[in-house]
Amino acid sequence: MSVIANYKLMEHHFTTTNGVRLHVVQAGPVDGLLVILLHGFPEFWYGWRKQITFLAEAGYRVWAPDQRGYNLSDKPDGVGAYQTDTLVDDILGLIDASGRQQVFLVGHDWGAMVAWRLAARYPERLHKLVILNVPHWRVMKRFALRQPRQLARSWYIFFFQLPWLPETLIKWKQYGFMVQTLLGTSRPGTFRREDLAQYKQAWAQPNAFRSMVNWYRAAIQKRPVERVNSVIQVPVLVLWGKQDRFLMAEMAQLSLNYCTDGQLVYFEEATHWVQHEEAAGVNIAIVDFFDAGRV
Repeated sequence: MSVIANYKLMEHHFTTTNGVRLHVVQAGPVDGLLVILLHGFPEFWYGWRKQITFLAEAGYRVWAPDQRGYNLSDKPDGVGAYQTDTLVDDILGLIDASGRQQVFLVGHDWGAMVAWRLAARYPERLHKLVILNVPHWRVMKRFALRQPRQLARSWYIFFFQLPWLPETLIKWKQYGFMVQTLLGTSRPGTFRREDLAQYKQAWAQPNAFRSMVNWYRAAIQKRPVERVNSVIQVPVLVLWGKQDRFLMAEMAQLSLNYCTDGQLVYFEEATHWVQHEEAAGVNIAIVDFFDAGRV
C-alpha cells in the first residue's frame, strides 16, 4: 500500500513556547484528539508527511513541529540551549499552547528521546506514547558504555563533539555527506530526489546545522540531571525497523522493562527510517494503538 501526503490538508503556523518560536505544521479536525509528532536528526516536520495526512483523515488533530534549531524554528546560540530538559519543556509548552490537558505523543530518533523523557516527567499530560527506533535512555546509556558494537555504530556522536568542524564538513559539496548518509542507511527509493531537495532547503536555513549538531553536543556536555522516574507510566508502543544501521535492535525489547504497559512491533526489513519505508504499516499500528480502549 502506497501512502501519499496530501499537502492541501496541512496548515503552517508559528507557536511560541519556552522562549522560542517553533514552526508547526497542523492538520485534521480542530476538535479531534491531538497527536504531536516529533522528528529527529537530520529531519524536520517533512519527515512525518506520510503520517500527518493519514492521522488527519482518521479524525485526529495533528501538530508536527520543527523542533528548536531545525528548519524554520528558532535557533538559539550556544550548546546549553539544547539540553534535553529544555527540549522537553519546548514540547510541554506546545501542549499548553494547544489548550489540551492530554495528547498522544509520537517520536522518532531524537524526537523519540525527547518523547521518552517527557513521558517520564509529565505522564499526566499524555494519553499514550509511540516510539520509533530509539531505546529508553537508560538502555541507550548501558549499551553505549558496554557494547562495543553499539559504540562503533555511534561514532558520529563523538565526531559531533568537535567545535565547528562537523557543520563545516557537512555543508561541503551541497550536503553530500548527509545525502549519502540518508541514502546509504535506508532502503533504495526511500528518499527521492524531490525529498532530498526539501531536506537541503531545511539544512540551508541560517545556523540550522550548527544548531542541529548542538543537540548532540548538549547530550554529552550538558547531560540532564537524573531526577525523573525512569519508569514510563503511560501506555507505550515501540515500533522498530530491525535493519537499523545506527542502533542495535536488542535495545527495543529491553526498553519495555521500563514501561508499565509496553508493546513492541518489529518491522523486519525496515531500517532506521521506518516511518518512510513502512508508512502504511506504521500508520495502521499507530491508529490501532490510539483507538484501542476508546469508547
